[in-house]
This record gives sequence, C-alpha cells and structure tokens, in this order.
Amino acid sequence: MTFHSPAHQAVDPVKLEKLAEVAVRVGLRLERGQDLVITAPIAALPLVRLITRHAYIAGAGLVTTFYSDEETTLARYQHAPDESFDRASDWLYDGMAKAYSKNAARLAISGDNPMMLAAQDPAKVARANKANSIAYKPALEKISNFDINWNIVSYPNPAWAKQMFPDDPEQVAVEKLANAIFAASRVDVADPIAAWAQHNADLARRSSWLNGERFSALHFTGPGTDLTVGLADGHEWHGGASMAKNGITCNPNIPTEEVFTTPHALKVEGHVSSTKPLSHQGTLIDNIQVRFEGGRIVEAKATKGEEVLKKVLDTDEGARRLGEVALVPHSSPISASGVLFYNTLFDENASCHIALGQCYSKCFLDGASLSADQIKAQGGNSSLIHIDWMIGSGEVDIDGFRADGATVPVMRKGEWA
Repeated sequence: MTFHSPAHQAVDPVKLEKLAEVAVRVGLRLERGQDLVITAPIAALPLVRLITRHAYIAGAGLVTTFYSDEETTLARYQHAPDESFDRASDWLYDGMAKAYSKNAARLAISGDNPMMLAAQDPAKVARANKANSIAYKPALEKISNFDINWNIVSYPNPAWAKQMFPDDPEQVAVEKLANAIFAASRVDVADPIAAWAQHNADLARRSSWLNGERFSALHFTGPGTDLTVGLADGHEWHGGASMAKNGITCNPNIPTEEVFTTPHALKVEGHVSSTKPLSHQGTLIDNIQVRFEGGRIVEAKATKGEEVLKKVLDTDEGARRLGEVALVPHSSPISASGVLFYNTLFDENASCHIALGQCYSKCFLDGASLSADQIKAQGGNSSLIHIDWMIGSGEVDIDGFRADGATVPVMRKGEWA
C-alpha cells in the first residue's frame, strides 16, 4: 500500500525527511535498544513511516504506532449511545504507562482538524475529554514528570490546512501549512541539527538569567491584563533541550521558542485576557477573560466556546489553577509569520502563555527527587489537565519581583528587556 494523495504530494519530501530525522535525533535523541510509542492521525502516515525508519536506524528496539481518524471519531458522536461518553480506553493507556515505566520513548504527531468537534454537543465533548483525562493520567504522569524522553512534531493534515487557509485550494493550503511547519521546526535550512544546537544554546542562556534572578513573581500588564503570577518555591526555569529522569537530553516540543517554569498554585492574582484563540479538543475558544483570587479562577468568560471553557475549568480542583507560565518574545519566528495555526504547539510559541492544570515537576530545583507532597508544599499544582493559552503580544509588559523588593524589567512591548 502506498500513500499518494494530492495533498501529500504538496509536501516537500526533502524537508519532511529532515523533520523525521530531527524528531528522532534532536526531539527524542533515541538510544540504541529503546522502544518507541507513536501516536498520530492517519493522515500523517507519510511522516510516521519516515520517523519509524529513522528510529530503527538510530537503533530502536520496537516502534509501535497508534492511529486516530477523524471520521471514526465523529462516528462516535453521531451514533454512539449516551453512556459511551463516560468511557475511555483505560486498558490502552495502562499499556502505554507500562511501556513508559520500562523506558519506552514517546512521540506524538500533531495534526488533527482543530474544528473537528465544533458542531458536536459540548456536554458530550466535555464528558469524553474528562473520561479520557482520567484514563490517561497514569501515562501522562510519566510524561509530565519527565520520566522519559518524549517529543511532539506536526504534519499538515488537509483539514487543518483548510482551517488555516480557507480561501486556497486544498493542495495549496497543505503546501502553505507544510512550509510553515518546516520553517517553525527549523528544518528548512541546510543543517537543521546544527540550527537546533544554536537555538538550544540561546534558550539555555535565557533560562540561566531568569534562574539567577530568583524572581518571587511576574507582573503582566497590557490591554485587558493586570496579572501577578507568584512563582513556586524553589522553581527552576527551563527552555529547549532538557534532561529527562532516564538521563536522555531531549527537545520535547518541536517547534519551541519558550522558557517556562512553575507558578505557585495559591499565589496568582488579577485578571488576564487571551491574545490568541485556543483550539481545544476540536473546539475553538476565543477572547478568554478570567479573574484570579488566591491562585484560583473565580470568573471566566469567552466570546466563543465559553461553555467548553467552563466545563474544562470544572474538570477537577486543580483545573482552575496554573501549572505553567512561559515567556516567548513577540518577534519569535512563529509570531513573525503572522499565521494563526489553531494548534497550541505552534500558537503557544508565538506568545507568552500560561497553562491551566498540572505542573511539571522538572521545573523545581532537584525536581526529580521531590515527592508529590513536596511539590504541592512548594506551590506545584496537580490536575488531570494541562492546557496552554496565549496571553502575550506586542502590547504586553512583564516585570519580575525579586525577594528583596526590587522590580526588574523582563519584557517591554513583548520583547526581552
């Protein structure tokens, strides 16, 4: 069986090959004998095949791929009995968690249609998402606690491309999205491996400066935003390549432009407005406005997708608190492209952002040795969800508050100060 749709023919095969190589050699840094678990939309089959080949060239023990498909997902919403939406494949996620506990690496290929579930019942979407989050938690904890090396890359699914470029024929839209993915992923250059080494060094330098400042809080100000984000006790900034607990240094997100850390779950105050739409599980949530008191969202609204947003916030106690704060310059390549991807992996790297829900244990000094209770005591949040949304722009200023009372400019009009 071959895969030669007109849309696939619009994707540059040389750059796709480079993306596959970067996913394995930079994203995962797969080690000889290590197993790999891949999840991907079926439209991404050409990239799956290339990544699988590069993984075996790198010495992978066994590569196993799980595919998703838009039509079969929609069939559930259109025909399944009501009780189906409180169920999830816990047996599958238990198996994934077992694989990760045996040091399998994890690679996700993103590329689903961002509006796939837009016309479906929001209550059913919320119930299915919650059931999935509960079932997925054992596997997600292995990833969010950085037990293993993992990576996310993207493939230009035609439905996603048409969402971004609705006025273009499908083949043209796919070509435009493919080129945008390649540019953001730094594979449109002669030597992507070297380009990533330089980029990782730049991000490490930013992280080192922030770690040296030891800010107690960050203050965001801009249109519709006056937000103070307290930082967790013993927090640590990261960006670019990081070492997982299994000793492998990997780049979890390709692309990435952020440096990020853990907020204090009880010390967020004020109000903030989103600066880009959030595409969440097939629903677009736009113009989010929330207010925090004592670290918790006490008011939330959105001009589009508000019902889904409120159901997300009711997932569990930690869903209304922050698990991540990330800094990205407004001039980042993804922001400069002027393209809205409707995909958090890309859009979060165009803008400073915050994440509702689960924190990353690696964003603490000696995080690998801290227990869940210690992380909570230092301000780390726990939740079934981790959802990033964008709050930065060329009109947002950020100041850092030091423990000695000094205020230090961090960003001015969206750029590093």
